[in-house]
Amino acid sequence: MPQIKSQKKRVKTNNKAHKLIVSQKSALKTSIKKVLAAVDAKDKEAALKAYAECESKLDKAVAKGFKHKNYSSRQKARLARAINSIEG
Repeated sequence: MPQIKSQKKRVKTNNKAHKLIVSQKSALKTSIKKVLAAVDAKDKEAALKAYAECESKLDKAVAKGFKHKNYSSRQKARLARAINSIEG
């Protein structure tokens, strides 16, 4: 445990930031899973709607710096390919 006041504050702020990033990463993974679930159900309309939300979250993750831009591009391409594989 830190003894210095400024270090105590750093521990508190680091924990707060960590919780925020963890929740954002979790929300991102959930949105990716929603797209894939809609693709598995062969519901193209729902998949496109979920993809729009997911694309936004991926872009925000890159802008905030907790995901790399190549990760975002790869996920968007993978999800788009999955959606395009739905016939109808």
